[in-house]
Amino acid sequence: MYGRYEQWLAHYGRVYNDINKKEKRFKIFKENVAFIESSNSDANKSHKLSVNQFADLTNEELKSARNRFKGHEYSTRTSSFKYENVTTAVPASMDWRKKGAVTPNKDQGRCGCCWAFSAVAATEGTAQLTTGKLISLSEQELVDCDTGGEDKGCEGGSMDDAFQFIQQNHGISAEGSYPYNGTDGTCNTKEEGNIAAMISGFEDVPANSENALLIAVAHQPVSVAIDASGSDFQFYSSGVFTETCGTILDHGVTAVGYGVSDDGTKSWFGIAYWLAKNSWGIEWG
Repeated sequence: MYGRYEQWLAHYGRVYNDINKKEKRFKIFKENVAFIESSNSDANKSHKLSVNQFADLTNEELKSARNRFKGHEYSTRTSSFKYENVTTAVPASMDWRKKGAVTPNKDQGRCGCCWAFSAVAATEGTAQLTTGKLISLSEQELVDCDTGGEDKGCEGGSMDDAFQFIQQNHGISAEGSYPYNGTDGTCNTKEEGNIAAMISGFEDVPANSENALLIAVAHQPVSVAIDASGSDFQFYSSGVFTETCGTILDHGVTAVGYGVSDDGTKSWFGIAYWLAKNSWGIEWG
């Protein structure tokens, strides 16, 4: 097992000069590998786990570093719902990646700004649907500049506040001009004014209605908050994730599609799974 750990360290470029710290991390790694292998041996599970970049972190450490969504079980804002009176049937499946409205996976690193990545991904999608151009937008601008309300950079925030900032700021800059560095910084007002995309408003999907969410995602990528606190989610690799999730929402992602399972199985609202874009890099999921 120690040889496997050494290979893992080399693969991810981890170096522990302190032997005690390295031994501590090895113990965590060994426990996580045992958990992953036990889960993957369960024939009743429809998803698989992998020994990914988080394999020497405890679940608490991962949550503390990355899951900093600040919100409620559902939004308390009241607003109209754009698709409330849609009468046409929604497609049986949707994948906004295939329609060119989703940028490649990004990695928030050890900065708890999942809220910024969620809001930016949704904004990238709606901007592409409006203009026909897919532009990678700046999460770092939100981290550095959107600090007047509940959003506090790497310490957490909410997507609603991020959308409000983008609207009031008359847009958001491109990632190319305001690149991500994964730390709290001072707002670069020059680059902040270099607008690459804008939104005229935003609204919430009605609470406790998966049917309403289905209709919304059929029309565009949508920011959502989830419970990402479990170890299964930490090491998720492939398949339809079916573990029990709680209602304490701690992580912002973006719903970019939905579909039915290979055998045609559907849930009561007509689909079998949601497609979510996470911000944990290309080796997760």
